[in-house]
Amino acid sequence: MRALVLFLTFTLTLFASSQRDFSLYKLGTSKGPTLLIFGGIHGNEPGGYFAPSILVKHYRISKGSLWIAPNLNFESILRFQRGCFGDMNRKFAAIKKNDPDRKSVERIKRLILNPKVDMILNLHDGHGFYRDEWKNAIFNPKSWGQACIIDQKCVNDTRYGNLDELARRVSKRLNHKLFKNHHIFNVKNTETKMKDEQMRLSLTYFAITHGKPAMAIETSKNITDVAMKVLYQLRAIEAFMDEMGIRYTRDFDLNLITIRKLLRRYGSVVINDNFLIPLDGIDKILRNVPLSRKHNRITRSDHPLAALKRNGRYIEIMVGPKKITTLYPAYIPSRQPLDAVTVETDGYLKQIGVPDRFTFKKRFTVFAPKGIRVNVIGFSKKGVRNESGITVSATKLLPKYAMDRENRLFRVEFYEGKYFRGMVIAEKAKE
Repeated sequence: MRALVLFLTFTLTLFASSQRDFSLYKLGTSKGPTLLIFGGIHGNEPGGYFAPSILVKHYRISKGSLWIAPNLNFESILRFQRGCFGDMNRKFAAIKKNDPDRKSVERIKRLILNPKVDMILNLHDGHGFYRDEWKNAIFNPKSWGQACIIDQKCVNDTRYGNLDELARRVSKRLNHKLFKNHHIFNVKNTETKMKDEQMRLSLTYFAITHGKPAMAIETSKNITDVAMKVLYQLRAIEAFMDEMGIRYTRDFDLNLITIRKLLRRYGSVVINDNFLIPLDGIDKILRNVPLSRKHNRITRSDHPLAALKRNGRYIEIMVGPKKITTLYPAYIPSRQPLDAVTVETDGYLKQIGVPDRFTFKKRFTVFAPKGIRVNVIGFSKKGVRNESGITVSATKLLPKYAMDRENRLFRVEFYEGKYFRGMVIAEKAKE
């Protein structure tokens, strides 16, 4: 059984000057240990946030629990900056009251201190490749990449507190299967209390000083293939779950080809509860999208890193730092979307929720409630303003008005007077 909790269900504002809150997912409902995973505390470390995003979407937990916060520093992720309000990972000893990161840092602390949490992993991409001895500017003791980072050898009197031993077992397992020999994982003990003043300000040090076992997993920034870094992160997380006795399954084979495919799957988003946008294969620009002048938000999403970002007059849909499409707004007042409409597709009647999508082969007809005007984008019939009850043939839909690059997705919008009441998507079946 899988339990899913979103503390902020993607209610993302468009104002880049304010910090966005992060999401929390809880997988698993059975008794057992709980592993808390943080990703994205640094916005320019994609291995650290795309890996937990895959965990959220594709893993199931049958014993124990997995808590995942994949987008801690969401604003910095969207900008691909380490920290657009300063380094969030240096704010856990003290933080100013007016710091934009304060709300997120305080929430992170509360999660760490939750009695149910048994262990914490903080995911990063670090410079170079850590080695115990100096070899060159890339392979040396000051590097952070390809390492399990611990602040001290153990946290006394707590389960999973033998950090050094646990990190070495995980590293040994990871080193059984590397893409290149120099990708070898090691254990870096920063000996934070005595030797590293900056690390005393970090998330993991806050955790261990409060009796919670914690460490960072760092893949290397010198590995340019994001899919490869994500795969190493997932293998590390699985190794820790195995060590803790957390049982899991995933719906894919853990290999580089599959990870690359998963990273290109974005799913769909719903904006303002009334407008559905499938992101896979979507056009680079969507014109005349009914939006609010003041507040627009993603209210449902298949991807934990989906967000809206204003760019001048336009609004961009992002997945992490990648722009998926740009919306050209049509500012139209809206009311609560219709519950459903009746659609006839190729002779078959069905009820479709709003917003949602339906598939047709040759033709479709949409029947809206009385007083609702239907506008099929890409179709027109002389003298007809309301297309409710009008049969639309596939051959009469103009490809240039399609939402996607394959010219298969067409918007069907509903209006009540001047108010927008939602939409559905008519999807032309592949031949």
